[in-house]
Amino acid sequence: MLKTASQSPGSLSPPRLLTSLAGLLRDWLPRQRWFAGKGRPVTDLAVLSVTELHPGCLHLLIRSGPAGPPEDCYQLILGVREHLPPRLHHAVVGRPDAGPLAGLTVYDALLDPWSAGLLLERLRTPGEMGPLRFERDARTVVPEGLPPRLLDGEQSNTSLVYGDAFILKLFRRVQYGINPDLEVPWALARVDCPRVPAPVAWFWTTEPHNATLGVLQPFLPEATDGWTLALQSLGRGENFTDESYELGRATAEVHLALAQAFGSGPPDPYDCGRLAAAMTGRLETAAHQMPELVPYVSRLKAAYAAVAARGQGRQAQRIHGDLHLGQVLRARERWFIIDFEGEPARPLDERRRVQAPIRDIAGMLRSFDYAAHSRPPWRSEWVRRCREAYCAGYAAESTWDPHAEPELLRAYETDRAVYEALYEARHRPDWLAVPMAAIARLAEES
Repeated sequence: MLKTASQSPGSLSPPRLLTSLAGLLRDWLPRQRWFAGKGRPVTDLAVLSVTELHPGCLHLLIRSGPAGPPEDCYQLILGVREHLPPRLHHAVVGRPDAGPLAGLTVYDALLDPWSAGLLLERLRTPGEMGPLRFERDARTVVPEGLPPRLLDGEQSNTSLVYGDAFILKLFRRVQYGINPDLEVPWALARVDCPRVPAPVAWFWTTEPHNATLGVLQPFLPEATDGWTLALQSLGRGENFTDESYELGRATAEVHLALAQAFGSGPPDPYDCGRLAAAMTGRLETAAHQMPELVPYVSRLKAAYAAVAARGQGRQAQRIHGDLHLGQVLRARERWFIIDFEGEPARPLDERRRVQAPIRDIAGMLRSFDYAAHSRPPWRSEWVRRCREAYCAGYAAESTWDPHAEPELLRAYETDRAVYEALYEARHRPDWLAVPMAAIARLAEES
């Protein structure tokens, strides 16, 4: 229990708490996979809100960097004990020597099954706790006492599985407003879309602004993600066309449900010009940072110019926003689509905008390419068949064939490949050859 919390109501105020945590967090945050500020010093830390979830467990929103950008806000759930049992030594953040937590051990409470279990109890019983709001869909029963386990491998968030029945995704990098990973599945559940697990419970904060913090959904324990299945297919020298076709149908089904749930806007006569200008701007920015792109710039711009020449674009609607093989699950002999958060690095209002569905299609086509490059030797025929089958499946469900608009599809693929090249150059240089090979091919096609 926090001995200081009972002594003074103000002992855990944000300014005082920061005197205990600032030094620890400057060292701990850059080592977390979900922290976006790697490579630069952690400065101007501020505690934006603090709530005691239960004795010895604090919910925090902190800001790293100058005041202003909401994307620099992070969600932490920290445990505080005088003596930490050996089973939690791997969760230690540090031991403050000043402030209200001086002499106590601070640790990541999400690694503590007891605290993780109590978090589920908060979600099972809707209500308020300081600025936190816990809500639940009353139609779904969530049993008590489900054992928690932390999922490995996530990059930008943290997920807890409870009893192989539910999965809780906690958004580590918090942006103000409703997160699409709650908004979209909730809307799709209202139109009975079976391809997307519906939210069961969620929680959000009112301080310092409204923001989604976590979503609980059904867990599919028997599911395998599309990336794993694709690599297994390549490893065994098998085709992936049947799965790709069904995945195309699933994508179209979700797009149709999204249009039903959110509506779609009429074609904008100026949309293609704005789209081409935005893609050209991203290409020029990337080329300034990556000399490897410079030889291809003029030919890639030709792909964007072909889009601008089209004039009127297609109808815009809500889409997935970051669709690839890692965002789809195969279970119960069907495909499910998950993770509607979009690209976490982009502003929240941008991720919630209506866009052309072909952007999602281009993302999946690029994912087939990535999979094939990760299992040498390179099998171009495998990629070609996957692409064709995926688009055929999409056309069969939606009555619109993505190949009917090759200029638009090429432009979105190009834009995605440029994004991938910049990401790989910064974070995974060993993978840079994958998007650069696509860029060379797309430049030649242009």
